[in-house]
Amino acid sequence: MATTQQAPARTAPGGRGSPPPRRLPVAPLAAVLGAALLLSVVCGAVLGSAGIGWASTLRYLWAGLTGGTIAPGEVSAYTIVWELRFPRALLAAAVGAGLSAIGVALQAMVRNALADPFVLGISSGAAIGANAVLLFGALASLGVWALSAAAFSSALGAMALVYLAARTPQGLTPLRLVLTGSAMYYGFSAVTTLMVFFAERGEAARSAMMWLLGSLGGATWASLPVAAVAVAAGTGWLLWVAPGLDALAMGDETASALGVDPARLRRALFAVAAAVTGAVVAVSGAIGFVGLVVPHVTRMLVGAGHRRLLVIAPLLGAVLLVWVDIASRLLLAPVELPVGVVTAVVGVPCFVLLMRRRGHALGGA
Repeated sequence: MATTQQAPARTAPGGRGSPPPRRLPVAPLAAVLGAALLLSVVCGAVLGSAGIGWASTLRYLWAGLTGGTIAPGEVSAYTIVWELRFPRALLAAAVGAGLSAIGVALQAMVRNALADPFVLGISSGAAIGANAVLLFGALASLGVWALSAAAFSSALGAMALVYLAARTPQGLTPLRLVLTGSAMYYGFSAVTTLMVFFAERGEAARSAMMWLLGSLGGATWASLPVAAVAVAAGTGWLLWVAPGLDALAMGDETASALGVDPARLRRALFAVAAAVTGAVVAVSGAIGFVGLVVPHVTRMLVGAGHRRLLVIAPLLGAVLLVWVDIASRLLLAPVELPVGVVTAVVGVPCFVLLMRRRGHALGGA
């Protein structure tokens, strides 16, 4: 008598019956990314429209780091490398790291895969202060610090407005934060658009639009420390509260059961995210997609644990933004593209590919 054997059931990729995806070990990956970041920063100092070779660039960097001397005929090339390209590459690394770390934290805070550092309306709030300086000469008495001070101050003001509008007697809920931040974003963007529209100086309006689209062209040694310290302190704090982020990402009830106060942690995350975002936006303008895409790519590499994410995502974001900045300087040299335009060109297709991956956090099977 013939018998039939039932074939084993197939499971969809990413379904319950499929094995968990392989994750890369964090320590070797961090070492590789750290080396890649160092090489990327050096490439940022070497590459540019003014042809300065590798040997000369490395010699100028060594002279700058050690206080060495250079020949009088090399002062112009040394200035390009040490005063323009090198701090710009370092600032790109700091901004990319900060946006990526805050993106990881916000996606846990609001439990929304579409959250990024600008979901709270802070970047568009910072743009109001920056435009006031670029278009109308506000805070001129602060000199080179006027733009950063105005952008950071208006970012903190935007943070306060979002907080007051989203707060309820029960605390800050994820949905209210997302909705309030999105509404404030459009309101602040309308104000900045009106400011550009009524500006009398065409060149000032062009500078304002360049800043609104993201630019590292104003990077100096003076603008680097505040952003670097804010990013380092914010990322260090996020690593410290990483177990709380793991709990928060599973829902408020689960977090409470694990001994985490969701409302208190969310308030602290809101303040840290606003401070770090305001610090980096003040020196780089509004650079999108880094804080949205990099956390998702990092989860694919090392998993969803926030301690792992917060080690790898800042390094990955730093490497990415350094190369994006290099591309913005070289693609149409000597004309410089806004960095935000390049991140959008790279980020949109990456985001679409992420959404199409079956079983990924952005979409189910």
